[in-house]
Amino acid sequence: MGYRNVLVAVALSPDSQQLVDKAVSIVRPYNGRVSLITLTTEPEMYSSCAAPMLSGLRSVLQEEAQLFMGELAINASYPIENKSVVHGEFADSLAYFCKQQNIDLVICGNHSMRLMNKFSCSAARLINTSTVDVLIVPL
Repeated sequence: MGYRNVLVAVALSPDSQQLVDKAVSIVRPYNGRVSLITLTTEPEMYSSCAAPMLSGLRSVLQEEAQLFMGELAINASYPIENKSVVHGEFADSLAYFCKQQNIDLVICGNHSMRLMNKFSCSAARLINTSTVDVLIVPL
């Protein structure tokens, strides 16, 4: 069975290109689809006092994420179906997207080298709650 609809969870880091390349290598034989998703922080969460000063920050973060994913898509040399920026809890956002887009594999990266951090990485909850296969790639 080949994966035909892969979601790549990217961070705004050059390492994310490795994840996109992995997804492309998985779906290419089946003419599958690759989608990108990233999570941005909510500037309002940092301080209710600072929220008025941060009003434009959310749109700047959104634009920066879209530009970065655009670069990843160009460098992929393969069509990218969707590029989504989400806000909120990582696992919940990915689970919702997977259901809406009929994703059959999620690819995430793990930047941690310490054993304890590998078990408590942000993808741990995704692995425990996911209804689709999850591939964790060490970066």
